[in-house]
Amino acid sequence: MNASANKAFLCLFLITNALLSQEKIADVNIVSDSIQIGESIDPLSPARAAFYSAVLPGLGQAYNKKYWKIPIVYGAIGTGVYFYSWNKNELDRYKTAYNQRINGFPDEFNGEDGNPFISEDGLVRAQNVYIKNRDLSLFITLGLYALNIIEANVDAHLDDRAFNKNLSLKPSFYYDPLQNSTVTGIYIKYDFN
Repeated sequence: MNASANKAFLCLFLITNALLSQEKIADVNIVSDSIQIGESIDPLSPARAAFYSAVLPGLGQAYNKKYWKIPIVYGAIGTGVYFYSWNKNELDRYKTAYNQRINGFPDEFNGEDGNPFISEDGLVRAQNVYIKNRDLSLFITLGLYALNIIEANVDAHLDDRAFNKNLSLKPSFYYDPLQNSTVTGIYIKYDFN
């Protein structure tokens, strides 16, 4: 096995080991509006959502029951794959034309009278542009894939059951008669019910 395969195996081992070593917290004794007595909270929910999204994009969003995000995930990753494929095909087209031209064969960019539409230097520049665009499309696609995993993880962390409804934060405006002006601030409220 090569070094990258060893790293991938080690990463997969650590992720699955971390997933299997955790337990569910059962029978939460907190009484509030957001967590019911006896309801269990799964601390592995974020890790599972991220793992599912890593295995198949959009599966973590389905695990979080946010089905409306799945078309967005596939649209984003699909767009990146489309542009990668298109740039790769154009690069192959210009490479083939350049190789045919330097070997003395006619290519698709030759005119009817034998004068080429694009010079050899133009074919080389076009190849360089499509190499850059192909690589950029690959990095953007990988970034969108990683963003899919991160979004599933964060969304599982921000589950509504995990927040206490007794904590509130809202802006406040107060009229100060001595200064004859309005004072703005933040009002933080916590109920101890």
